[in-house]
Amino acid sequence: MKIGEGLSTGRFSLSFEVFPPVREGNLGNLYKVITELSEYEPHFISVTYGAGGRTRDKTIEIAHKVKEDYGQNVLAHLTCVGSTRDDIAAILDELKDRGIENILALRGDPPEGEETFTPVRDGFRYANELVEFIVSRHRFSIGVAGYPQKHPEAPSFEADLLNLKRKVDAGADFVITQLFFENDEFYRFRDAAIKTGVRVPILPGIFPLMNYKQFLRIIDLCRPTIPSRLGEKVERLRDKPEEIEKYGVEFALEQSVDLMENEVAGLHIYTMNRSWPVKVMIDEGLRGLLPADRLRTPSGGEAKTTKT
Repeated sequence: MKIGEGLSTGRFSLSFEVFPPVREGNLGNLYKVITELSEYEPHFISVTYGAGGRTRDKTIEIAHKVKEDYGQNVLAHLTCVGSTRDDIAAILDELKDRGIENILALRGDPPEGEETFTPVRDGFRYANELVEFIVSRHRFSIGVAGYPQKHPEAPSFEADLLNLKRKVDAGADFVITQLFFENDEFYRFRDAAIKTGVRVPILPGIFPLMNYKQFLRIIDLCRPTIPSRLGEKVERLRDKPEEIEKYGVEFALEQSVDLMENEVAGLHIYTMNRSWPVKVMIDEGLRGLLPADRLRTPSGGEAKTTKT
Protein backbone atom coordinates (compact mmCIF):
# COMPACT_ATOMS: atom_id res chain seq x y z
CA MET A 1 0.00 0.00 0.00
CA LYS A 2 1.18 3.50 -0.75
CA ILE A 3 1.80 5.42 2.47
CA GLY A 4 0.53 8.71 1.09
CA GLU A 5 -2.83 7.15 0.25
CA GLY A 6 -3.17 5.71 3.75
CA LEU A 7 -2.31 9.02 5.39
CA SER A 8 -4.79 10.87 3.20
CA THR A 9 -7.65 9.02 4.94
CA GLY A 10 -6.85 10.83 8.17
CA ARG A 11 -6.37 7.57 10.07
CA PHE A 12 -3.74 7.85 12.81
CA SER A 13 -0.40 6.41 11.64
CA LEU A 14 1.96 4.40 13.83
CA SER A 15 5.30 3.55 12.24
CA PHE A 16 8.75 2.29 13.21
CA GLU A 17 12.25 2.73 11.81
CA VAL A 18 14.98 0.08 11.70
CA PHE A 19 18.42 0.06 10.12
CA PRO A 20 20.55 -2.58 8.38
CA PRO A 21 23.07 -3.96 10.89
CA VAL A 22 26.73 -3.53 10.02
CA ARG A 23 27.51 -7.12 10.97
CA GLU A 24 25.90 -9.81 8.86
CA GLY A 25 25.38 -12.00 11.92
CA ASN A 26 23.04 -9.43 13.48
CA LEU A 27 20.39 -9.85 10.77
CA GLY A 28 18.73 -12.62 12.77
CA ASN A 29 18.30 -10.30 15.74
CA LEU A 30 16.89 -7.57 13.48
CA TYR A 31 14.28 -9.93 12.06
CA LYS A 32 13.32 -10.95 15.60
CA VAL A 33 12.78 -7.27 16.39
CA ILE A 34 10.71 -6.81 13.22
CA THR A 35 8.58 -9.80 14.22
CA GLU A 36 7.88 -8.19 17.59
CA LEU A 37 7.21 -4.75 16.11
CA SER A 38 4.83 -6.28 13.56
CA GLU A 39 2.56 -7.37 16.41
CA TYR A 40 1.54 -3.71 16.77
CA GLU A 41 0.28 -3.54 13.18
CA PRO A 42 2.22 -0.44 12.14
CA HIS A 43 1.15 1.64 9.17
CA PHE A 44 4.67 1.02 7.86
CA ILE A 45 8.21 0.04 8.84
CA SER A 46 11.01 2.14 7.37
CA VAL A 47 14.48 0.81 6.56
CA THR A 48 17.36 3.30 6.56
CA TYR A 49 20.10 3.74 3.97
CA GLY A 50 23.61 3.69 5.42
CA ALA A 51 26.02 6.61 5.21
CA GLY A 52 27.48 6.83 1.72
CA GLY A 53 24.96 4.24 0.52
CA ARG A 54 27.14 1.46 1.92
CA THR A 55 24.14 -0.61 3.06
CA ARG A 56 22.18 -0.17 -0.17
CA ASP A 57 21.89 -3.87 -0.95
CA LYS A 58 20.96 -4.71 2.65
CA THR A 59 18.36 -1.94 2.69
CA ILE A 60 16.65 -3.38 -0.36
CA GLU A 61 16.95 -6.95 0.91
CA ILE A 62 15.49 -6.09 4.32
CA ALA A 63 12.74 -3.90 2.86
CA HIS A 64 11.71 -6.72 0.53
CA LYS A 65 11.68 -9.25 3.38
CA VAL A 66 9.62 -6.93 5.60
CA LYS A 67 7.04 -6.71 2.82
CA GLU A 68 7.01 -10.31 1.62
CA ASP A 69 7.75 -12.37 4.74
CA TYR A 70 6.19 -10.16 7.42
CA GLY A 71 3.33 -8.71 5.38
CA GLN A 72 4.20 -5.17 6.47
CA ASN A 73 4.04 -1.99 4.47
CA VAL A 74 7.59 -0.79 3.99
CA LEU A 75 9.35 2.52 3.38
CA ALA A 76 12.82 2.24 1.81
CA HIS A 77 15.22 5.13 2.37
CA LEU A 78 17.21 6.48 -0.57
CA THR A 79 19.90 9.16 -0.57
CA CYS A 80 21.84 11.13 -3.16
CA VAL A 81 25.23 10.37 -1.59
CA GLY A 82 27.75 8.80 -3.96
CA SER A 83 25.16 8.02 -6.65
CA THR A 84 24.79 9.22 -10.23
CA ARG A 85 21.44 9.56 -11.97
CA ASP A 86 22.02 6.18 -13.59
CA ASP A 87 22.77 4.62 -10.20
CA ILE A 88 19.56 6.05 -8.76
CA ALA A 89 17.58 4.90 -11.80
CA ALA A 90 18.86 1.34 -11.33
CA ILE A 91 17.93 1.38 -7.63
CA LEU A 92 14.44 2.66 -8.42
CA ASP A 93 13.97 -0.07 -11.01
CA GLU A 94 15.02 -2.72 -8.50
CA LEU A 95 12.70 -1.36 -5.81
CA LYS A 96 9.81 -1.36 -8.28
CA ASP A 97 10.61 -4.90 -9.43
CA ARG A 98 10.56 -6.06 -5.80
CA GLY A 99 7.13 -4.55 -5.27
CA ILE A 100 8.27 -1.75 -2.94
CA GLU A 101 5.98 1.25 -3.38
CA ASN A 102 7.31 3.80 -0.86
CA ILE A 103 10.56 5.78 -0.70
CA LEU A 104 11.94 8.28 1.78
CA ALA A 105 13.95 10.62 -0.45
CA LEU A 106 16.92 12.22 1.32
CA ARG A 107 19.94 14.22 0.27
CA GLY A 108 22.01 12.37 2.87
CA ASP A 109 24.88 13.44 5.09
CA PRO A 110 28.39 14.22 3.79
CA PRO A 111 30.64 11.14 3.69
CA GLU A 112 32.59 10.46 6.87
CA GLY A 113 35.49 12.87 7.27
CA GLU A 114 33.97 15.54 5.00
CA GLU A 115 32.47 18.80 6.24
CA THR A 116 30.14 19.58 3.34
CA PHE A 117 28.03 17.59 0.91
CA THR A 118 29.37 17.44 -2.63
CA PRO A 119 27.40 15.53 -5.26
CA VAL A 120 29.18 13.13 -7.57
CA ARG A 121 29.34 14.04 -11.23
CA ASP A 122 25.86 13.68 -12.75
CA GLY A 123 24.40 13.25 -9.28
CA PHE A 124 21.88 15.25 -7.29
CA ARG A 125 22.74 18.14 -4.98
CA TYR A 126 19.36 18.52 -3.26
CA ALA A 127 16.57 16.23 -2.10
CA ASN A 128 13.97 18.05 -4.20
CA GLU A 129 15.96 17.08 -7.31
CA LEU A 130 15.88 13.46 -6.16
CA VAL A 131 12.11 13.68 -5.60
CA GLU A 132 11.59 15.11 -9.11
CA PHE A 133 13.65 12.28 -10.59
CA ILE A 134 11.73 9.59 -8.69
CA VAL A 135 8.43 11.05 -9.89
CA SER A 136 9.69 10.98 -13.47
CA ARG A 137 10.58 7.28 -13.26
CA HIS A 138 7.87 5.41 -11.34
CA ARG A 139 4.70 5.97 -9.31
CA PHE A 140 6.13 5.65 -5.79
CA SER A 141 4.68 7.27 -2.70
CA ILE A 142 7.43 9.64 -1.57
CA GLY A 143 8.29 10.91 1.88
CA VAL A 144 10.84 13.57 2.77
CA ALA A 145 12.54 14.80 5.93
CA GLY A 146 11.52 17.82 8.00
CA TYR A 147 13.55 19.58 10.69
CA PRO A 148 11.67 21.12 13.63
CA GLN A 149 14.77 23.08 14.69
CA LYS A 150 15.89 23.60 11.03
CA HIS A 151 18.52 21.61 9.20
CA PRO A 152 22.01 22.32 10.63
CA GLU A 153 23.17 23.62 7.24
CA ALA A 154 20.18 25.87 6.57
CA PRO A 155 20.84 29.62 6.97
CA SER A 156 17.54 30.14 8.80
CA PHE A 157 14.35 28.43 9.94
CA GLU A 158 12.42 30.24 7.20
CA ALA A 159 14.88 29.17 4.50
CA ASP A 160 14.62 25.58 5.64
CA LEU A 161 10.82 25.70 5.41
CA LEU A 162 11.12 26.90 1.81
CA ASN A 163 13.41 23.94 1.12
CA LEU A 164 10.75 21.63 2.57
CA LYS A 165 8.10 23.22 0.34
CA ARG A 166 10.32 22.64 -2.70
CA LYS A 167 10.46 18.95 -1.84
CA VAL A 168 6.70 18.75 -1.44
CA ASP A 169 6.08 20.74 -4.60
CA ALA A 170 8.40 18.33 -6.43
CA GLY A 171 6.09 15.44 -5.57
CA ALA A 172 6.51 14.36 -1.94
CA ASP A 173 3.25 13.39 -0.25
CA PHE A 174 4.28 13.16 3.42
CA VAL A 175 6.98 14.40 5.80
CA ILE A 176 8.80 12.59 8.63
CA THR A 177 10.67 14.83 11.05
CA GLN A 178 14.10 14.52 12.50
CA LEU A 179 14.11 13.61 16.18
CA PHE A 180 13.33 16.37 18.69
CA PHE A 181 12.87 16.63 22.45
CA GLU A 182 10.84 19.85 22.70
CA ASN A 183 7.27 19.35 21.51
CA ASP A 184 6.66 23.09 21.30
CA GLU A 185 9.30 23.22 18.57
CA PHE A 186 7.40 20.59 16.60
CA TYR A 187 4.15 22.55 16.92
CA ARG A 188 5.89 25.73 15.78
CA PHE A 189 7.39 23.86 12.84
CA ARG A 190 4.08 22.23 11.87
CA ASP A 191 2.17 25.52 11.99
CA ALA A 192 4.87 27.39 10.08
CA ALA A 193 5.07 24.64 7.44
CA ILE A 194 1.33 24.89 6.83
CA LYS A 195 1.56 28.67 6.50
CA THR A 196 4.42 28.18 4.01
CA GLY A 197 2.17 26.00 1.86
CA VAL A 198 3.17 22.50 2.97
CA ARG A 199 -0.18 20.68 2.70
CA VAL A 200 0.83 17.09 3.35
CA PRO A 201 0.80 15.03 6.57
CA ILE A 202 3.74 15.65 8.90
CA LEU A 203 4.76 12.74 11.13
CA PRO A 204 6.81 13.58 14.25
CA GLY A 205 9.91 11.45 14.78
CA ILE A 206 10.25 10.16 18.35
CA PHE A 207 13.56 8.88 19.72
CA PRO A 208 13.70 6.93 23.01
CA LEU A 209 17.13 7.79 24.39
CA MET A 210 19.14 4.71 25.37
CA ASN A 211 22.56 5.73 26.73
CA TYR A 212 24.91 8.62 27.45
CA LYS A 213 27.21 8.04 24.46
CA GLN A 214 24.20 8.09 22.18
CA PHE A 215 23.04 11.32 23.85
CA LEU A 216 26.35 13.03 23.03
CA ARG A 217 26.30 11.75 19.46
CA ILE A 218 22.77 13.05 18.90
CA ILE A 219 23.79 16.49 20.12
CA ASP A 220 26.76 16.49 17.74
CA LEU A 221 24.91 15.23 14.66
CA CYS A 222 21.38 16.56 14.99
CA ARG A 223 21.86 19.57 17.27
CA PRO A 224 18.41 19.32 18.86
CA THR A 225 17.27 21.60 21.66
CA ILE A 226 17.75 19.69 24.91
CA PRO A 227 15.22 20.56 27.66
CA SER A 228 17.03 21.34 30.89
CA ARG A 229 15.29 18.58 32.80
CA LEU A 230 16.34 16.01 30.19
CA GLY A 231 19.93 17.23 29.96
CA GLU A 232 20.40 17.49 33.72
CA LYS A 233 18.87 14.06 34.35
CA VAL A 234 21.01 12.34 31.73
CA GLU A 235 24.15 14.03 33.09
CA ARG A 236 23.34 12.82 36.60
CA LEU A 237 22.77 9.29 35.31
CA ARG A 238 25.69 9.17 32.88
CA ASP A 239 27.28 6.23 34.74
CA LYS A 240 23.97 4.40 35.18
CA PRO A 241 23.02 3.12 31.71
CA GLU A 242 19.93 1.20 32.84
CA GLU A 243 18.55 4.31 34.54
CA ILE A 244 19.16 6.36 31.38
CA GLU A 245 17.28 3.73 29.35
CA LYS A 246 14.34 3.85 31.74
CA TYR A 247 14.19 7.63 31.76
CA GLY A 248 14.68 7.85 27.99
CA VAL A 249 11.62 5.68 27.39
CA GLU A 250 9.58 7.60 30.00
CA PHE A 251 10.49 10.89 28.33
CA ALA A 252 9.62 9.57 24.85
CA LEU A 253 6.29 8.29 26.17
CA GLU A 254 5.52 11.67 27.74
CA GLN A 255 6.33 13.37 24.43
CA SER A 256 4.14 10.95 22.50
CA VAL A 257 1.12 11.37 24.78
CA ASP A 258 1.32 15.15 24.44
CA LEU A 259 1.67 14.92 20.66
CA MET A 260 -1.34 12.63 20.36
CA GLU A 261 -3.41 14.96 22.51
CA ASN A 262 -2.51 17.72 20.08
CA GLU A 263 -3.79 15.83 17.04
CA VAL A 264 -0.64 14.83 15.19
CA ALA A 265 -1.05 12.74 12.06
CA GLY A 266 0.84 9.86 13.65
CA LEU A 267 4.01 8.82 15.46
CA HIS A 268 7.20 7.58 13.81
CA ILE A 269 9.41 5.86 16.39
CA TYR A 270 13.15 5.51 15.84
CA THR A 271 13.68 2.06 17.37
CA MET A 272 17.46 1.67 16.97
CA ASN A 273 16.65 -1.99 16.26
CA ARG A 274 15.20 -2.55 19.73
CA SER A 275 11.62 -3.58 20.35
CA TRP A 276 11.29 -3.32 24.11
CA PRO A 277 11.13 0.52 24.29
CA VAL A 278 8.25 0.42 21.79
CA LYS A 279 6.49 -2.25 23.83
CA VAL A 280 6.78 -0.21 27.02
CA MET A 281 5.61 2.99 25.32
CA ILE A 282 2.56 1.39 23.75
CA ASP A 283 1.50 -1.07 26.44
CA GLU A 284 2.10 1.27 29.37
CA GLY A 285 0.79 4.52 27.96
CA LEU A 286 -0.24 4.84 24.33
CA ARG A 287 -2.60 1.93 23.85
CA GLY A 288 -5.51 3.71 25.49
CA LEU A 289 -5.03 6.76 23.26
CA LEU A 290 -4.84 4.91 19.98
CA PRO A 291 -7.97 4.29 17.89
CA ALA A 292 -9.62 0.98 18.71
CA ASP A 293 -8.82 -0.43 15.28
CA ARG A 294 -5.19 0.68 15.38
CA LEU A 295 -3.80 -2.04 17.64
CA ARG A 296 -4.50 -5.57 18.66
CA THR A 297 -3.05 -7.25 21.73
CA PRO A 298 0.23 -8.98 20.80
CA SER A 299 -0.08 -12.76 20.48
CA GLY A 300 0.61 -14.71 23.61
CA GLY A 301 -1.29 -12.40 25.91
CA GLU A 302 0.27 -9.53 27.82
CA ALA A 303 3.26 -8.01 26.06
CA LYS A 304 6.68 -8.83 27.45
CA THR A 305 9.29 -6.11 27.92
CA THR A 306 12.37 -8.27 27.31
CA LYS A 307 15.16 -5.98 26.12
CA THR A 308 15.50 -6.88 22.47
